[in-house]
Amino acid sequence: MNPEIFKIAGALVVPQMGGLVHDYLTMSDFEDWYQHLNVPPFKPPTSIALPMWTSLHLGMGYASYLVWKDGGGLNGAARVPMALYGTKLALNWVWTTMSVKLRSLKWIFVESLVHAGAVAATGIAFFKVNKIAGYIFIPYFAWCSFNSLLNFEVYRRNLGEGRTIEEEGG
Repeated sequence: MNPEIFKIAGALVVPQMGGLVHDYLTMSDFEDWYQHLNVPPFKPPTSIALPMWTSLHLGMGYASYLVWKDGGGLNGAARVPMALYGTKLALNWVWTTMSVKLRSLKWIFVESLVHAGAVAATGIAFFKVNKIAGYIFIPYFAWCSFNSLLNFEVYRRNLGEGRTIEEEGG
């Protein structure tokens, strides 16, 4: 069997694992809280989130493999792009936990902006090593930008309604 298959599989699994673990540990608490918020009509149905994030995670995992392979692993041109990728993964994984633990709509929005910026930086860095890997990040950046807009609108619609730690005095 081709050993590259195992490397590709590993790259595909890494972004999925963090998301699945965090979702498993926090999603029911998040949904209980989130369903009581005033959300905009352009919020996609919850049933879209899992397939969307799964496909985006698979894409970014494959992109990371391409960059790692073409960039000489962690000791070559891939070093900085892969460090950005690791940072981006951490920001992605932290969002759900942050949402459930802090329940601060303001900080959820701020984190989503930082995450979208990290996605853009990673996509640009990936593009410099492997153009296809960079292109794979375009839909991911679009989704994260939309997510930031959605987070802002939820924050705006729920100001003064006791929906955040700041307003609850916590």
